[in-house]
Amino acid sequence: MKKFLAVVVSVALAGALAACGNGAASGGADPAEKSIRIAYQAFPSGDLIVKNQGLLEKALPDYKITWTKFDSGASINTAFVAGSLDIAAIGSSPVARGLSAPLNIPYQVAFVLDVAGDNEALVARNASGVADVASLRGKKVATPFASTAHYSLLAALDKAGLKESDLTIVDLEPQDILAAWTRGDIDAAYSWLPSLDELKKTGKVLVTSRELAAGGKPTLDLGVVSTAFATAHPEAVDAWRKVEAQALTVIATDPDAAGKAVGAELNLSADEAKAQLSQGVFLKPADLSSPEWLGTDGAPGKLADNLVSAAEFLKSQQKIDAVPALADVQKAIYVKGLPGVLG
Repeated sequence: MKKFLAVVVSVALAGALAACGNGAASGGADPAEKSIRIAYQAFPSGDLIVKNQGLLEKALPDYKITWTKFDSGASINTAFVAGSLDIAAIGSSPVARGLSAPLNIPYQVAFVLDVAGDNEALVARNASGVADVASLRGKKVATPFASTAHYSLLAALDKAGLKESDLTIVDLEPQDILAAWTRGDIDAAYSWLPSLDELKKTGKVLVTSRELAAGGKPTLDLGVVSTAFATAHPEAVDAWRKVEAQALTVIATDPDAAGKAVGAELNLSADEAKAQLSQGVFLKPADLSSPEWLGTDGAPGKLADNLVSAAEFLKSQQKIDAVPALADVQKAIYVKGLPGVLG
């Protein structure tokens, strides 16, 4: 019954979003309509450099580009269902959900923004008495549901031999987590930067996403594009991938400039943003088309296997109805023009 109600609520919300004035459901599928609706999230990444520096606007001066902030991948998936987005920055766990039943969202992964490292972590409040993951039994833990952090929390609990029913998990966005933390309403939280740094000031890190990745449960932040938009505007997708690759190069070669741009978007000092960027794992543009990641035409990379593995774990946790076939997920990896587009 809960699954049925969740689907009903999701569909109703999707309909409401579609009715908003932020673009009709078919907007991105019209080749004559030169507009791009982009979802971004407030975490340190090259995507914020692209936004702050207007790189895509410079590359596509004939396009109307609208950037909309979202707090989590779950709400981004809902917006895609409503046909209200063309491109988005979203975590790998929400993408695995989106490609699975019942959502079956027609979008494709076209970029790897970062690999989660120490920039996502499970932190326990110092006053909670929690010393390790196993001692979360009976405690209250917050995380944004259907996010990479939620996925990582479940993986951490599973590794520690705990079930969800052994504790109380509450659905809160990062800023709401901070408020609940300050009030003492929660004992621990799995979240990401920049709010993660605030949690660390009065808490203890129990496990990071870097450690979980080493244990076989990696998470990533991905760039996805609706299939309809990619079909109608392949040149715009190429331009977007190129500027995202340019931003990765800035992070690698000019950390001061990267920190300044990201700090301006996150209301942080350049040094603070630079330090936060150093906690993530950013690929080189040329690596994106390697067998380890996106791959190339006719040779899909291991990213598809990663997403299927994530879906299998989510199915085992009863978070999705069915695991998509590997071949279907491979088709959802957008490799047109690689590696040439990325250089």
